[in-house]
Amino acid sequence: MFIGFHPTHCALAVTSPSDVADTSALVPSRPPRPPGVWSSIREALAGSRRDFTEGSIPRAIFLLAVPMVLEMALESVFAIVDVFFVARLGPNAVATVGLTEALLAVLYAVALGLSVGATATVARRIGEHDSEGAAHAAVQCVALGLAAAIVLGTCGALFGPRLLALMGGGPAIVALGGSYARVALGGCGTVLMLFVVNAIFRGAGDAAIAMRVLWLANGINIVLDPCLIFGLGPFPHLGVTGAAVATTTGRAIGALFALYQLTRPGHRVVITRRSLRVDLGQMWRLIRLSSSGAFQAFVGTASWIGLVRIISTFGSTALAGYTIGLRIIIFALLPSWGLSNAAATMVGQALGAGRPERAARAVWLTAFYDCCVLTLVGLLFVIAGRPIVSLFTADPAVRNIATRCLRIVAAGFPFYAYGMVITQAFNGAGDTWTPTWLNFGIFWVWEIPLAYVLATTGGLGPTGVFIAIAVAFSTLAVVSALLFRRGRWQGIAV
Repeated sequence: MFIGFHPTHCALAVTSPSDVADTSALVPSRPPRPPGVWSSIREALAGSRRDFTEGSIPRAIFLLAVPMVLEMALESVFAIVDVFFVARLGPNAVATVGLTEALLAVLYAVALGLSVGATATVARRIGEHDSEGAAHAAVQCVALGLAAAIVLGTCGALFGPRLLALMGGGPAIVALGGSYARVALGGCGTVLMLFVVNAIFRGAGDAAIAMRVLWLANGINIVLDPCLIFGLGPFPHLGVTGAAVATTTGRAIGALFALYQLTRPGHRVVITRRSLRVDLGQMWRLIRLSSSGAFQAFVGTASWIGLVRIISTFGSTALAGYTIGLRIIIFALLPSWGLSNAAATMVGQALGAGRPERAARAVWLTAFYDCCVLTLVGLLFVIAGRPIVSLFTADPAVRNIATRCLRIVAAGFPFYAYGMVITQAFNGAGDTWTPTWLNFGIFWVWEIPLAYVLATTGGLGPTGVFIAIAVAFSTLAVVSALLFRRGRWQGIAV
């Protein structure tokens, strides 16, 4: 029997291009598979080139938050590494580091204020797809940072030992740590520059670069700390001063590397010769944004000092328990700061792109994610608070107070997640005065008086302070959410 031949029956048949096109049209197209978690993490760490004003909001939040969370964690490593090595030199050396860090709190407020202005301005220009305007804004931010660094650094170098004495350091501490204070405060400009340049990268959406800058600075600090403190190998034996030299060197090299990255092509913000001009109008707008941001940071930080003053009336045991509990709490809040910074970047860029509804959606989603994270951390503190505190102290009385602090304050964590994200969202929009007044009203007008009444008149002692903190966290969430829904932040010009 004869079987007729047809080209489609033969695998080796030659087909025309039109045949191929027609055949492929019959094959149903499959939707692209969503990227997995590990590929997303790799993209976040490598530095995503996505346009964060378009596409999936949850994915954009993830890609921004991963490097920002790691950046915040690395920033805390500086102080931990210094204290770890300095503790081997005795209590006076540790006291020197602690008192100098208290002085640096003012500097951190200035640095955070400049960072708020830098992030809001650069994010808005990037959202407008104005890369040249973003570079021009970055130049103004760097110029302001350098000016502040020179003034503050000069004052610190000249008056470091005297400032240490004013903070309550006795003659032994000033004799031992005077040089440490001079170097640490004199080199404080490196902190400013790190904060400002990293804020530029965050506003642009290049958070991975900011993370790598701190990796470099931390690596240098970790290597130099023991070498300069103890005089290992060819290094001089500088004692506690070696810690200041190591930290300042690490931060200086990190800041120089960050500035170099701003001039490299291929990033979202690239400073060129054309960008290098002073714009007094924009600089004044940055000063206004940054000054309110600095005041905002100072109000928030100083409120903790007010609580310390109330706690101190109940003795050294209560103060020690509160100090340990507070350090654990601040470390636990670091991921939330990373998420909050991601929200600020999303808001600034979305407003620049003329998409306020995307900005609002990003804030509520980020706040929900942060709430999930802090709820888990809070549960951990409630269940395992005592074992966690036992890692820091063996004193039963101190351990009891610190455990109580963790468990009570943790009750406000889910609410504080919303408060942190929304206040940073205001900053990202350039509305820096709303969170400033929120911080002042809730932490100074509400939290501190409530803590005093509960602790003294109410007879609750330190527990009253812990309850006041949890209540303040909850109040911040409610009030900030109500103000955010009003939408005034959408019309702020940056």
